[in-house]
Amino acid sequence: SVTHICRDVNYGWLIRYLHANGASMFFICLFLHVGRGLYYGSYVFLETWNIGVLLLFAVMATAFMGYVLPWGQMSFWGATVITNLLSAIPYIGSDLVEWIWGGFSVDKATLTRFFAFHFILPFIIAALAGVHLLFLHETGSNNPSGLCSDADKIPFHPYYTIKDILGILLLILVLTSLVLFSPDLLGDPDNYTPANPLNTPPHIKPEWYFLFAYAILRSIPNKLGGVLALVLSILVLAVIPFLHTSKQRSMMF
Repeated sequence: SVTHICRDVNYGWLIRYLHANGASMFFICLFLHVGRGLYYGSYVFLETWNIGVLLLFAVMATAFMGYVLPWGQMSFWGATVITNLLSAIPYIGSDLVEWIWGGFSVDKATLTRFFAFHFILPFIIAALAGVHLLFLHETGSNNPSGLCSDADKIPFHPYYTIKDILGILLLILVLTSLVLFSPDLLGDPDNYTPANPLNTPPHIKPEWYFLFAYAILRSIPNKLGGVLALVLSILVLAVIPFLHTSKQRSMMF
């Protein structure tokens, strides 16, 4: 359990907070990467882009299941609310929810299943990332100007290696500072309260990187409409390549 890791395992608290806050750092990098791809028109490489959209879905699923594992109040009720959204699917919704729960409510069986999925999904993410890089290697990284510039290419090492190392060191510095000085800055204090099915928190809200999805769900009173809007808000990324008609790849022009 989380309590055992933090209190009994040597430096377990450090591993726990590195893992929890590392997810936030990962999503910061992920959102910046998606934003950069949109700005520079990387979506013109259809296969590379769509594999990236699949990666986004897989990473979000992994993060959600990981958020449930501490089994605090926010974890429990977040799992209850989100999994209940699947019941909006016609005909199979209720059966699907009970299959995910492993019963008739969120319980220990649900926790075990989420733990298994949280362990398996990173391997799927690694495989998808490999395919993503393979397609990127075939097409080449996007030129912001959208013009062919093979003559201007420079070696990746040492020019970009140095930049990558500096970026990685900066991220490690920020993550270490966050873990050592304010480890709960991005968390919810209610999640330190053990899960209680009989006590619903007044405000059930997800981690910051899911707030956009939470806002979409809250803005639409109909359950099915909210679920469709939530899914489409991410799937719209897969449609963007077909909406691009400009001869320039970048939004700079």
